[in-house]
Amino acid sequence: MAHDSAAEARPAVKLAFWTLTSMVVGSMVGAGVFSLPSRFAQQTGVAGALISWAVAGTGMLMLAFVFQQLAVRRPDLDAGVYAYAKAGFGEYPGFFAAFGYWASACVGNVTYWVLIMSTIGAIAPALGEGDTVLAIALSSAGLWGFFLLIKRGVKEAAAINRIVTVAKLIPIAVFVILALFLLDPAALAANWGGDDYAGSLFSQVKGTMLATVFVFLGVEGASVYSRHAKRREDVGRATVTGFLSVFAVFASVTIVSYGIMPMDEIAELRQPSMAGVLEHAVGTWGMVFVSVGLIVSVLGAYLAWTLMAAEVLFVAAKDKDMPRFLARSTGEDVPVPALALSTALSQVFLVVTYFSDDAFTFALDLTSALTLIPFLLATLFAVKVATGRDPEAAGRGTGGAVVIALLAVVYTAFLLFAAGLKFVLVSFIVYAPATILFVMTRREQGRRLFGPGEAVLLAVSVAGAAAGIVALALDWIEL
Repeated sequence: MAHDSAAEARPAVKLAFWTLTSMVVGSMVGAGVFSLPSRFAQQTGVAGALISWAVAGTGMLMLAFVFQQLAVRRPDLDAGVYAYAKAGFGEYPGFFAAFGYWASACVGNVTYWVLIMSTIGAIAPALGEGDTVLAIALSSAGLWGFFLLIKRGVKEAAAINRIVTVAKLIPIAVFVILALFLLDPAALAANWGGDDYAGSLFSQVKGTMLATVFVFLGVEGASVYSRHAKRREDVGRATVTGFLSVFAVFASVTIVSYGIMPMDEIAELRQPSMAGVLEHAVGTWGMVFVSVGLIVSVLGAYLAWTLMAAEVLFVAAKDKDMPRFLARSTGEDVPVPALALSTALSQVFLVVTYFSDDAFTFALDLTSALTLIPFLLATLFAVKVATGRDPEAAGRGTGGAVVIALLAVVYTAFLLFAAGLKFVLVSFIVYAPATILFVMTRREQGRRLFGPGEAVLLAVSVAGAAAGIVALALDWIEL
């Protein structure tokens, strides 16, 4: 313990504005963007895609503004989403937000390994679509290999992330430019309405929402790293700059794909579907080019998300909202126990994907669903701050801040509706066992385990988990 105390006395590694921005961009530009063509083509045509990006872009921009405002008005709160939920609604909701955000990062890391193995599987059939025993074994080796890399130090990992962020944007930019050059207006027109798909335009748009959430996860990345920022105002600036940097890229990748080939063919492409679209346009070299870019991109995003997952656990433990063993760090400011637990949870979810019909889509959608409750709590707290009902907030709220916060609440609530009952129930199955960590924390402090309101929340989470398990057992829902 003497070593841990010495580590805690040292100042945290400080990150500049552009490094924070690269963490945001690096977190957002990962596996999701390479899967967008087929994910959208499975749900809707060009018109629906344009509406989806308008809704998602506006909603996520409101979230970005919310995190910017909270960073300025509550500079005392570190680790972003978790800290805001706790400040607004108490320790147990804060604990759930911390765990949900952390678990979503761990599941998101699984999507990266599934996609890497699926990419290599195009030339090595034994890897399938990232869901075979061999693919899971190799992914597991990668998980623990990165654990050893990150254990070396945050500063080294952040430097690697900066380099990778630049490198991975190149194949995406080349894809968009080539697709624009080769775009067939007739194909774009034929794919306009999504006529082959049942359901209204609203249901088509709703079907794309979890995919858009996944690609924008990371917009809060600078907020999570607020304790490392050289200047507090850099947190908000990096959040908005990072968001605006990638929004047009995501929308462009989706729309130009509709101008290359029929959407029923795009919908059937194996992941990464961006590689299949470019292969159709320019030949095999296009697939190889995108596949190499994907592997670089995904490894960079994996690095950023693993750091963020460990950071959430570490800060929660420092605030005495997680067991104290998770608050330990090395002399290089690396929270090794939190990092190890994050890697272990990713390992568990990696094994679960073996039993899923579509490992990548399942992991992607569950990642999105797990973040929604933490995001909803953060936006509701932003309403409290904006309306002057948080006595700790610096400065005065404005009408514009209230509107932004309310729009963010509406958007996040809509996302929960779009996720559907299946992912809400599966999320409860993940959330309920987490209470063991909460109980450990309260026992360490010699405190009462649950207050009256906390007992109600516990009952809801356990009931939701039980309903989810029954639904899975009776095949009412499938993984």
